[in-house]
Amino acid sequence: MPGIQAVTFDAGGTLIEPWPSVGHVYAEVAARHGAGTISPELLNTRFKAAWRATNDFNYSRAGWAELVRLTFDGLIPPGQLTFFPQLYERFANADAWRIFDDVLPTLDALASREVRLGIISNWDERLHDLLRQLRLDRFFSVITVSCDVGFAKPSPAIFEHAATKLGVAPENILHVGDSHELDVLGARSAGFQAVRVRRGTGGGAGEIQSLLDVVGLVSSK
Repeated sequence: MPGIQAVTFDAGGTLIEPWPSVGHVYAEVAARHGAGTISPELLNTRFKAAWRATNDFNYSRAGWAELVRLTFDGLIPPGQLTFFPQLYERFANADAWRIFDDVLPTLDALASREVRLGIISNWDERLHDLLRQLRLDRFFSVITVSCDVGFAKPSPAIFEHAATKLGVAPENILHVGDSHELDVLGARSAGFQAVRVRRGTGGGAGEIQSLLDVVGLVSSK
């Protein structure tokens, strides 16, 4: 991957993940608001099914409310689903998230090489403060969020916006994410170089096993 001057990262599933899981957080908040005991594993399954059934998710508060409704549909009486505001706020807090083990060493190594770093994420208004709480914001000169720019991945527009902010030509930017469609294909449609992490074996074309592999790709420019 020649000529890499900047690296951009997806956020959820690449840098951070819900902890212990979406289902654990949902179960905890639901129980605290009188919904009884619901299996976190069941809620994880229901959440994944609801996510797959949602087309063109817009990452708005209303969109998340509908996703929560679908997840709990049939598990509790509709009138008892009064705790969405608390769930929404819970995921705005750092203690509902975990930074992957390979993230900080990778960001430190890239920063030491004076590589410009950015985030390109489909997210809502909570991301900026969440990154500050996790102390990840200090690494990034540009944080591009779909709710701010009005375009979501895989649209090339969100990648082009980030490239402009970085002041680097798209062909000299490597984007790293966990989705082939949103991150790899989206980035390449905007002229970026791109690789996928975490979802594959790391052995296929365009796949890496660990974020630390990015350091080698940039070092070999």
